[in-house]
Amino acid sequence: MSFHAEHLSEPRQRIIHVIKSNGAASMSEIASVLDISGEGVRQHLLQLERDGWVSRFAEKNNGIGRPHIRYHLTTAGEHLFEKNYDHLTIEVLDTMVNHLGESALKQVLSAMIEERVREWEPKLAGLTTLERLYALKDFYMKSDFYMEVVQKGEEYYLIERNCPFHNVALKRPILCSVTVSVLTLLLGCTVNRVQRLQNGDGCCAFHVQLNEPVDGNTPRIIMEDEKSNSK
Repeated sequence: MSFHAEHLSEPRQRIIHVIKSNGAASMSEIASVLDISGEGVRQHLLQLERDGWVSRFAEKNNGIGRPHIRYHLTTAGEHLFEKNYDHLTIEVLDTMVNHLGESALKQVLSAMIEERVREWEPKLAGLTTLERLYALKDFYMKSDFYMEVVQKGEEYYLIERNCPFHNVALKRPILCSVTVSVLTLLLGCTVNRVQRLQNGDGCCAFHVQLNEPVDGNTPRIIMEDEKSNSK
């Protein structure tokens, strides 16, 4: 689940809003702006620091006296505030197609596929196809609770319930060809996406057809039928 500033307690929200609005600030500066005691600010900053939202640094004071301790937002802290990466990603993809053609986009997707195959192949060395399938539950992140292998009779499916690229993939489903292609190349058998988040199915289900091996002539990028991506 995404974590946003409004999920913090009210005093901690106010503190990070001061830092976000004014830049790095000292404990006394924050206390004066918010009319909170210095000790109160100190306690809240300690917890914000433990949680990884802020960090401290020493600011030199022209070599005179002790350095001032100031607090600024960490990268995680910056992400407490809404970002619009999805829109930017879609804009970049569309601009690439409009100016360079769809072939350029396919070249980029092919490069992404090759990188993922290179990353995963050593981790899967020596495993059977079925063992590889279970290992690929961690395709997006380690110990991913939202991906699972489901067996129905002699059929196997990799179920994905939390796509990290969900908003972009809804708008530009061509990106999903990356996952289908990587799974096919790493498992060495045909993989079809039979349920889609784009269709409101609540998950993406990849049918792993163990009895349909692929060979070295398989395309490095397998384009899904765009018509099947929408009802």
